[in-house]
Amino acid sequence: MKKFSGLLLVGLLSGATTLGAYKLVFDNDTPSSALSIAPEHYTRTVGYGGGAESIDFTAAADKAVHTVVHVKNTSYATRAASPWDFMFGGGGGGQQYQQVGTGSGVIITEDGYIVTNNHVVQNASELEVTLNNNQSYKATLVGTDSKMDIALLKVETKDKLPFATFGNSDDIKVGEWVLAVGNPYNLTSTVTAGIVSAKARNLSKDGIQSFIQTDAAVNPGNSGGALVNTRGELVGINTMISSMTGSYVGYSFAVPSNITRKIIEDLMQFGNVQRGALGVKGGELNSALAKDLGIKETRGFYVNDVIAESGAKKAGIKKGDIITKIEDKEINGFADINASIVTKRPNDVVKVAVNRDGKMMTIPVKLSKNEINSFSYDGLELEDVSDAEKRELKIDYGVKIKEITDEEWMPYYDELKNGIILRIGNMKAVDIESVSKVLENKRPNQKIRVEMLTKAGRVVQFLI
Repeated sequence: MKKFSGLLLVGLLSGATTLGAYKLVFDNDTPSSALSIAPEHYTRTVGYGGGAESIDFTAAADKAVHTVVHVKNTSYATRAASPWDFMFGGGGGGQQYQQVGTGSGVIITEDGYIVTNNHVVQNASELEVTLNNNQSYKATLVGTDSKMDIALLKVETKDKLPFATFGNSDDIKVGEWVLAVGNPYNLTSTVTAGIVSAKARNLSKDGIQSFIQTDAAVNPGNSGGALVNTRGELVGINTMISSMTGSYVGYSFAVPSNITRKIIEDLMQFGNVQRGALGVKGGELNSALAKDLGIKETRGFYVNDVIAESGAKKAGIKKGDIITKIEDKEINGFADINASIVTKRPNDVVKVAVNRDGKMMTIPVKLSKNEINSFSYDGLELEDVSDAEKRELKIDYGVKIKEITDEEWMPYYDELKNGIILRIGNMKAVDIESVSKVLENKRPNQKIRVEMLTKAGRVVQFLI
């Protein structure tokens, strides 16, 4: 008989972030309601035969620092008065305390829209931004995209604010000079320089991310700040560093400006992010994989499976195809595929170049909607938690129990229905894919501990 093995009360998660649906109008004659976009064609600044001394960074730095703001995130939590309060929710009550986090943001319109990282504003009860001139404003959260770590804020002001001009992140080259502008360690208006070390970096298992990697010094507090080219155009939003210590040790990463722009458009126009999906599974080719597959090609994305009813399936892409280009962009791995389609929406058509048994062909593919994943196991129907639900519950991951179909679970129906699985075994329940792998690989008769947030706001544990 399945049963709850323990009950752990950690308090109610309350409050909801209202997601405003605003329409973004691209009209250069009305800058108060439009993003500023740099011209498509320009002359690249190159430092031939030298280093940074051959390029003047001062104009770009002066332009960028006035558009970067300091973001203060204030949240409140309850500290248990005794161990009994934590374990059983009883005793003498708890004490509320304040938590303050800081980061950076970039003003993108003169009427007060600001882009930052999702992790900078996550779980915020109050948000405040401070401009380079020390003027402070209360900010509201318009919307977020946790997968790409982007959030959109709005401040109300009659003043015309300085704002960033978006550059084309597809145009930047490896080796090109860039500046990182932000507020590390609360040191406002800090500018560092580096070069683009790589493009289309993926640091997650789902392959959705596609970062610009640089060696510009970025430290805690830089998150959400600007990555600009030598003309001062915004080419990325700094989001993380790769470090064992938590401080900069060599590389940092930024969300490309083209991806950021598309996310902002979607949040304003639709209230959520509209993601198109190609519908292929596979991996990056290399010499070892090519040898195992018995093929000569060592570059490109090898299609191992095509998802049923996807755009790729309907267009005729097959298992064994090697995707070499999408929209004339070279493809090596899934991060390259994502970089090519993340700025597209469902029903957009992309040109996909494939190598099929040595024959090159171009296939037009209409992108399908990236539907919520679902999975059934042992009488529990599971699905990914939507972004709106994450904001409402103030969580950034989880898998929802959509329905219960097994009689053995029925005595716990009210607790389980719409509960959010937070952990399974020793790992976070990040999404359906991660949970399904754990459950599909467990041994017969093996019991795995599940930690779940109920719709009443309690955290409980049970065995599955």
